[in-house]
Amino acid sequence: MTAVDHAGLADLPAQIPVLISGGGPSGLFLALDLASRGIRSTVVEPRTLIDPDRPRAKTTNARTMTHLRRLGLAAALRNAAPLPVGFAQDVIFCSSLTGREIRRFPNAFQLETGHYQPQPECGQQVPQPVLEAVLREAVAASVHATLLTGLRIDGFETLPDGGQRVTVANDSGHRTAVDCTFLAGADGGSSTVRRGMGLRLEGESAALSNISILFRSRDLAATITLDAAVQYWVLGPGAAGMVGRMDLDETWWAIIQGVGSQDAGDASEPDPAALVRSLVGADIDVDVIATDPWTARMLLAPSYGTGSYGMGGVFLVGDAAHQNPPWGGHGFNTCIGDAANLAWKIAAAFEGWAGPGLLESYGLERRPVADRTIRDAAANGKALAYHFADPALAADGTAGEAARATAHDSLAVKRSEFDSLGLVLGYSYSGSPLVVPDGAPVPAEDPIRYVPSASPGALLPHAWLDGTTSLYDVLGPGFSLLVDAASTVLDKAGVGLAPEQAFAPVLAAGASHGIPVTVTAVGPSDDGTLMAELWAAEAVLVRPDQHIAWRGSSADAAAAALAVAAGWGTAVEPLEQLKEGTNAGAVVS
Repeated sequence: MTAVDHAGLADLPAQIPVLISGGGPSGLFLALDLASRGIRSTVVEPRTLIDPDRPRAKTTNARTMTHLRRLGLAAALRNAAPLPVGFAQDVIFCSSLTGREIRRFPNAFQLETGHYQPQPECGQQVPQPVLEAVLREAVAASVHATLLTGLRIDGFETLPDGGQRVTVANDSGHRTAVDCTFLAGADGGSSTVRRGMGLRLEGESAALSNISILFRSRDLAATITLDAAVQYWVLGPGAAGMVGRMDLDETWWAIIQGVGSQDAGDASEPDPAALVRSLVGADIDVDVIATDPWTARMLLAPSYGTGSYGMGGVFLVGDAAHQNPPWGGHGFNTCIGDAANLAWKIAAAFEGWAGPGLLESYGLERRPVADRTIRDAAANGKALAYHFADPALAADGTAGEAARATAHDSLAVKRSEFDSLGLVLGYSYSGSPLVVPDGAPVPAEDPIRYVPSASPGALLPHAWLDGTTSLYDVLGPGFSLLVDAASTVLDKAGVGLAPEQAFAPVLAAGASHGIPVTVTAVGPSDDGTLMAELWAAEAVLVRPDQHIAWRGSSADAAAAALAVAAGWGTAVEPLEQLKEGTNAGAVVS
């Protein structure tokens, strides 16, 4: 168990800028992202210890690793991960761990050794308790973020000024009231904050349940006759499910799929050790550490919350807003995406440059992403291991060969679960009011195929500028106007201007009104690609969350787009309403 200092109600200040209910991955990440922008927050979490026997999420995808890189935490997580990327990158479907391989999906979950091209970071397999420990340590080292354990939120009310008065209780039942400007509910599926908002998750649950098993085995590694894999999917006629290493020692995890209806009246529990041996296909030693029955749920909140223009609001983050089936490993990563979207918008409100539409855009942008992700994961939940189980898969001779060939072809439906770059990187905020559309065709949504695009709303296409410098590494903490270094812009007299000179109106708009923006000339990439080729434009305006708000060549259009991206609507005139003298500024790189 990982322990942190147990703080009581006396440690709570009477007023907090941002109060976060829930110290899981999304709550901790939100606090750290806010801290990186100089915004103070306090996280209250009932658990005083991190339970290592409930590994839950194990897939940290390339997008989340890139968010962690932005906060300076990607290397720390990789160093803490008990299973290095180099150990295995493939998912193997088989008749048993001592039987026949049927199909494999290489480089699953963006696991690649060497230079990863689609993002600055590849994926990482790491148990959720390890991730939480890394995030807790980062919070403990932060001067702007605080984690108080042994505390929970009991309720809240909205004050006349738009802030919140929150009731916080300790594990003894004592309570105190705390005022905050923003309240973030990152408190999971049974969220107190969501209930206080009068919202219910909507959707359905899977018909059959599953059992997660954490176990140790001295013999298993030497018993497996297949290649190393990050996951094995066993299509056995006895038990069907998944097995994988938790570390390079003797700890493993398994998920038995489809063990019975959640409404079944049979109270008997299957023997977890026997289930593991059935997956392995051999009589090995199995020391069961923990079991965890669960049912996949496809649930989504009708609203992610609201924030007022004058300051203040209540928002849902992560599992409090949506519950994803685990197939594909997208649930936890979607939670981190929520926090990354919300953090810069709350920071903008405190810094004084947030327009009336900025906070409201959070749910407008993130809810469709969760909806799409849930739908794809639910589709994969209709093609689980037991759906392909067949005793003939382990047979010798022509009958076995024919069964394996049929299963191999049928398993093509699982590709989007493991090769899901279109889902991980291809989501877009193109319909957001913070984005200036340019009328150009946008790539079609596809869970597998990712087409890098600088279409407004899309994620900034990645490129390596040299062996160690990513295009993402040159982004500023606020907005970034990236200009192709090879482009030439002429003034009215026909004189060529440097990119920084050509786009000076963007800097002027930012400096005058407190919107943080940098202008940086970049390119070409390490393979000689010009940025104008990558973007299909001379310049792109990139938001603090690395999504594109605008692309084009006009400095005046870019300055107007900065106002739109800050939540001030579709015209530049509302920009003049911004307060003077905020603490954000503009610089030229």
